[in-house]
Amino acid sequence: MPLTPIYILGVLTLILLLIGAIEFWQHQRSLDAIPLRIHVNGTRGKSSVTRLIAAGLRAGGVRTFAKTTGTAPRIIDSQGNDRIIHRLRSASIGEQVRLMRFFAQEKPDAVVMECMAVQPQYQWISEQQMVKSHIGVITNARPDHLEEMGPTLDDVRLSLANTIPFNGKMILGEIDILETIAPVAKSRNTVLTAADESTVQEDDLKDFSYLEHPQNVAVALEVCVEAGVDRKTALDGMKKVKPDLGALVVHKLDFGNGPILFVNSMAANDPVSTLQIWNFVERRYPVEGETCIYLNSREDRRSRTRQLLQLIYEDIKPDQSIVRGQKVDSMVKHVEYHSPQTNSFVIEETELMSKTIKQFESLPKDSLLFAMGNQVGFGQELVDTLMEYKVLK
Repeated sequence: MPLTPIYILGVLTLILLLIGAIEFWQHQRSLDAIPLRIHVNGTRGKSSVTRLIAAGLRAGGVRTFAKTTGTAPRIIDSQGNDRIIHRLRSASIGEQVRLMRFFAQEKPDAVVMECMAVQPQYQWISEQQMVKSHIGVITNARPDHLEEMGPTLDDVRLSLANTIPFNGKMILGEIDILETIAPVAKSRNTVLTAADESTVQEDDLKDFSYLEHPQNVAVALEVCVEAGVDRKTALDGMKKVKPDLGALVVHKLDFGNGPILFVNSMAANDPVSTLQIWNFVERRYPVEGETCIYLNSREDRRSRTRQLLQLIYEDIKPDQSIVRGQKVDSMVKHVEYHSPQTNSFVIEETELMSKTIKQFESLPKDSLLFAMGNQVGFGQELVDTLMEYKVLK
């Protein structure tokens, strides 16, 4: 009797259902082998907070593995060592399932996962089907990725709320988020707690090897305390953490006129986060020379360029502004009247690197060079070139 197409289709469907059932069973076994699962979401600071939580838990004797998805994806093992994640194709949230299986085989006490999904439906799948966390985190909510999560800030907050666990705990980095997402948490029987940034003092931050935001530390400490590690032990562990590649590091450079400070904030490419970083740096490092803002813009994100230009000329008002991009002259002229004391320079994206460096060479001793905008492509090349001028300690 010849096999009919319907018969063949039915057999194939049964095989696929069987494979799916086996995958589900295997994944559930992996989850059951991980006593404490922590899922970190938010617009900014996810990678840093993931590392901080893992370091704090390890200091408390909790065998912890972590995974970040930031500037360069990494696995952080139970000793705090980084392992590079090599991808043969573009990033996919299915990666979380494979890593959970790997972590389960290592017999951990805890796993800290950075959420890698942007679109709301994938954020829901990442939490409710893949991680199923006991403790969730939302670091903050910013008006970014509005095409996927917007158009409003409340829409972004509700999108991030897709990773609120059922019957768990949720730690927030900003109390402003609480009112919007509270109904979601209530429907899932999850307790919301907002970390208090004011509990993190300057003395708590001075021993970090990089510039860490007090908000990030406050969130990570709240999670560690919730997991049973006391605050002092957790904080001591965090001070030894290896920073993410996108972390804020202050470099001392010298172009020939004496040392200046360089801060790269291009990893935070939304205006709200960038201004927070600027205010943080300005408080921490009072400038005796000049302030210089460098903006690396993108042709396909002109609205973001306008926002950052407004930030430069209306809020920061530096001594110098250097804007690199395609056809940005008119955009600069439209806002520069807000800060008449700022010397503005526009560099077309077709210009060589040497023209940008020559402009930096005019900065006097003890100036602050602050980079913002887009780091991909020329931005990263610029950072690499600037490291050639780094002052060796």
